[in-house]
Amino acid sequence: MFGLFWTLSNFCATMDPKDQNKPQLGTPRKIGQGCKFRSFTTNNYKCNFLEVPSGIKLVLNTHREAPDLTDVLQALYDDIFVEYVVKNPLYVPGQPFQ
Repeated sequence: MFGLFWTLSNFCATMDPKDQNKPQLGTPRKIGQGCKFRSFTTNNYKCNFLEVPSGIKLVLNTHREAPDLTDVLQALYDDIFVEYVVKNPLYVPGQPFQ
């Protein structure tokens, strides 16, 4: 799954018509650099994607006719992950969380 999203976001950044300093296809990018890839749709499902500035990637599979869920994913990150993981005094940054 990581490779799929890395490739799609890298491709979108390379094809971004607004960016004059486009990275070459396949080269690593900094977090947030380039065009924002949000979702793709197949015949069976829609896969929504959000990468936050800290590098955390959130993926949500939905019905193929679901609307853009960027706001929902952002709320999941802000209201749940930040509140219950990042602000947890027992959490060590960079370590897996349970």
